[in-house]
Amino acid sequence: MTKADLVENVTATIARTAGPMISKKDCARVVDAFLDAVKHSLAEQRNIEIRGFGTFKIRRRKTRMARNPRTGDPVEVAARPVPVFKPSKELRTMVAEPVIAATPLEEEATQPS
Repeated sequence: MTKADLVENVTATIARTAGPMISKKDCARVVDAFLDAVKHSLAEQRNIEIRGFGTFKIRRRKTRMARNPRTGDPVEVAARPVPVFKPSKELRTMVAEPVIAATPLEEEATQPS
């Protein structure tokens, strides 16, 4: 799913539950603002916990030895912080279960025009 697909899906969900009160352009701004907030928090080394969804964290990778793929020479890779996502138990359970209901985009695609 691309960001455009995400915006489309969120817009369709809002239209279905609350009526057509938010435009796709406004929804795209909200999605962009959310993603920017996540990026800025992680850049400041702060964790983000979204209950029922998961946690975005910064984990510190240790220094390690790797190999140059062309020459095979060993290369030292420096320690560095990396972003990681840990899904919540609810999300892991939801993903493990078979899909029962179609997403809003799939419902629209199956309806006759």
